[in-house]
Amino acid sequence: MNTFNTTKSNSANRFVRNNEEVLLHYFGTREVNSFWIADMDFEIAKPITDELGRLVDRGVFAYEFSTTELNLSISNWFNSRHHLSLNPNNFLQVPSVLTAISVLLQKFSEPEDGILIQTPVYHQFFAAINNVNRIVVVSPLINTSGAYTMDFKDLEEKFKSGKVKMMILCNPHNPIGRVWKKQELQTLLNLANQYGIKIISDEIHSDIVYDSHSFCSLTSLESENHFVLLGSTAKTFGMQSISNGFIYIANPSHFDAAKSLISGMFLDHGNAFTTFATIAAYKYGEPWVNELKAYLKNTAEWIESYISEELSQIKITPLEGTYQIWLDFSGFGLTADELKHKLIKKAKLGLAHGDWFDKSGKHDQFVRFNFASPLQKIQNAFYAIKKAFD
Repeated sequence: MNTFNTTKSNSANRFVRNNEEVLLHYFGTREVNSFWIADMDFEIAKPITDELGRLVDRGVFAYEFSTTELNLSISNWFNSRHHLSLNPNNFLQVPSVLTAISVLLQKFSEPEDGILIQTPVYHQFFAAINNVNRIVVVSPLINTSGAYTMDFKDLEEKFKSGKVKMMILCNPHNPIGRVWKKQELQTLLNLANQYGIKIISDEIHSDIVYDSHSFCSLTSLESENHFVLLGSTAKTFGMQSISNGFIYIANPSHFDAAKSLISGMFLDHGNAFTTFATIAAYKYGEPWVNELKAYLKNTAEWIESYISEELSQIKITPLEGTYQIWLDFSGFGLTADELKHKLIKKAKLGLAHGDWFDKSGKHDQFVRFNFASPLQKIQNAFYAIKKAFD
């Protein structure tokens, strides 16, 4: 039985979440407790650490690749967890999901092409698009009393304008925690096919889905003309600093085109630690993931209960997936700067503020809170919010 109630702290750690220069950049102070970045504060599954230990103990680090076994382990995982039959030969390995997005944008669109995203959305999508000289096109999600849906009318208008060539889909959606339903994805896919838009589907959070909700991958639909599964062990197993990303492409010509760029830049040359840790995770890590999800669900329920009883001005977006919770602080009637001041200076919390995910100003009263930490740390953070806003 794994425990998630404790975590090891070590001053020698160089985790980004606590890096003083990073904290100064984002929050203007080093004195915050960090819940802003989407990683975990838990020890990873023992089969993974055992495998890493095996590699270290042997003391030899000659060239070593096991791509066939790696791809098969990913395919088997998605078959077991999500009932997807994926051809192991259709996977491409890359350093990260963001690398995958950058590669696909460069290979299948041209400079100045429009790339559509649905805000509020993972802030690095903006950078991924801008860094390859493409144009960000925004289709805002519709927020109805805290529940988000796709705006299909707006999507169709943007698609048929001729300015959009590709779309980055986030499923489950970061930061709002939506797990898109099959019918929603089918409607989106129909529109994309009608107007010749290629979809890149970032599905990195696919294993963290709660309760009655179920994950539907774009790969389960008729989507051969799209790039329908970008993933990684990073979010599922807390392996952010030792994980690769992968792309699944069923279309043979698209696969060959993407492979030529990835191989040409030697981006598919992983290392033994990443390779064998990933294999161990997917082959032996399922019990740990099941326990993790139960722990996260319990934490989310505590947050919802505490907010309902003690911080009723905060509205919670219904959580369907991910370990980020999207909180609306507009009920306090503060300006965006006043809200940041209370959270950073009074509560001493480093959170991901809404303007990271939406540049329009519509979500300046929102924050994303990462709750993949021991429950006591989460409780202390909300006690601090309560004290700061009383």
